[in-house]
Amino acid sequence: MKPLICLYFQVHQPYRLRDLRITEIGQGDIDYFDRVKNEQIFRKVAEKCYLPANKLMLDLVETYPDFRVSYSLSGVFLDQCKEYGPDVLVSFQKLAATGKVEFLAETYYHSLASIISLEEYCFQISKHVHTIEELFGMTPKVFRNTELIYNNEIAQIARLMGFHGIIAEGADAMLQGRNPNDLFRPPTFRLPAHREKIIRDHRPLPKRARNIAVLLKNYKLSDDVAFRFSDKSWVGYPLDAHTFTDWLMQSGGHSANLFMDYETFGEHQWEDTGIFDFLRSLPGIWEERGIEAVTPSQVIAGWKKDDAHEYDIHNTISWADMERDLSAWTGNHIQDAALHSIYALEEQVKATQNPQLIENWRKLLTSDHFYYMCTKYWSDGDVHKYFSPYDSPYEAYRRYSHALHDLRARLNP
Repeated sequence: MKPLICLYFQVHQPYRLRDLRITEIGQGDIDYFDRVKNEQIFRKVAEKCYLPANKLMLDLVETYPDFRVSYSLSGVFLDQCKEYGPDVLVSFQKLAATGKVEFLAETYYHSLASIISLEEYCFQISKHVHTIEELFGMTPKVFRNTELIYNNEIAQIARLMGFHGIIAEGADAMLQGRNPNDLFRPPTFRLPAHREKIIRDHRPLPKRARNIAVLLKNYKLSDDVAFRFSDKSWVGYPLDAHTFTDWLMQSGGHSANLFMDYETFGEHQWEDTGIFDFLRSLPGIWEERGIEAVTPSQVIAGWKKDDAHEYDIHNTISWADMERDLSAWTGNHIQDAALHSIYALEEQVKATQNPQLIENWRKLLTSDHFYYMCTKYWSDGDVHKYFSPYDSPYEAYRRYSHALHDLRARLNP
């Protein structure tokens, strides 16, 4: 069997909050989001990353028979495509038309609902699946939870919703020396009947899957590209495509799973670092060395439950920060206060049956809002600061708190 590489890219842009003043709270139908900044950021990233990267990917999948890629496009990213970047949406549709690109399912609003509200979580997954079907003409069969948030129950929910595979982080503490490139499965157990009913009522696929495969991110090899590629202090700098291919071949296992933000190409790693040239050269080298770049579904096609290792995750993990847990979004008091306050409004918001109010509430569930409130320091703190559009975590909380207060005022006029 040919050595396998599985390339998966996350594509997401949140709706960033505008500076809502206290005097505006309760004064009618107010827009919480900074439309000017959101459009500016979207177009900047589109020109630096989405458009040139998609053009390159289209050329690669059309040139090399054994080269395939996969994407997870958040629903709020797709909404912004419609608002600010129809050209970006068309470029993804061109990739879909090749038949060599797989689109994964996720939570529509890139939310943390999986750890708080099962009903909202299932609704968002179903909405996302139907949107992918509408825009790209394919039904996702593999699930990717927000920020690779994962535990045993999340895996079982994905199986009951009909997915044959789920993406997760290959966390060292959980692998205990095993190879993240191997095939894995969650332990088998039954969810309570009332939770199964919620899942069944929202299931986007015809029937639940009998088994579900777990594909683990090889974070060391992924981060060599996503984070270390342009780091001149790194021992591997400058990273050569032949050297990287050697590392992939040496990593062993069933498939080397390279999962990263798509913005790696051109936005996080600028064009002048050589990142596009690096990407352009990989498929040719892989073809010469008998390596096949496959989609998650292709990896799973060779998966057998009896051959897979058990990935038993009781404590929730993610792909964020050194801890690989939920602390990027729930690590301090202001994050917890904001998170629990917004979800506490779920029943009341939905009871209004007001589409715009419900939509605003759901946009406030996006995980980025809580990520921006993180107060970690050292290396992880630098990463949070890089991604935040605000001057400090407390400014992120202030803006969120004002939007939350206005939402409460609209619910209780």
